[in-house]
Amino acid sequence: MSEARKPGGKRVPPKSARRRSRELATQGLYQWLLSGEDAGAIDAHMREQDGFDKSDIGHYERLLHGCIAEAADLDAVLARHVDRKTTQLSPIEHGVLLIGCYELKHCIEIPYKVAINEAVELAKSFGGTDGHKYVNGVLDKAAAELRPVEVEAARAARRGIEPPKPA
Repeated sequence: MSEARKPGGKRVPPKSARRRSRELATQGLYQWLLSGEDAGAIDAHMREQDGFDKSDIGHYERLLHGCIAEAADLDAVLARHVDRKTTQLSPIEHGVLLIGCYELKHCIEIPYKVAINEAVELAKSFGGTDGHKYVNGVLDKAAAELRPVEVEAARAARRGIEPPKPA
């Protein structure tokens, strides 16, 4: 199977299973945010989508069901970093922010920069023109709250300063 090409002939590598799981979870959360439908029904619908078998099914399940189950707690974190009520965000941006916040809070094995970047890529793929910039700014602030040691160590490294050793 050949790789897809961007305009200008540049090759686009195939999507990773983890990225595909995030895309499916985003679509499921979009459906949930608009309809309020049961998570099980949304899950069943998403499993029928083309390419579902190429996703990281465990990560997809963790994201979709975790974001829905913890939506109020995740929204409480996001509310401290957004400029309006989360209910006033576009459903795509809201869903992407839920996924990013969930990964920052619960998927410690994923570096915070990767969690943010993946959310930004979702916003670029599914969201409005500048939605990815908003997602980046909100999740950067949320990361400083949810993973302060990791974020401060990265910032110190950029400044060339040795981060403090944990006590």
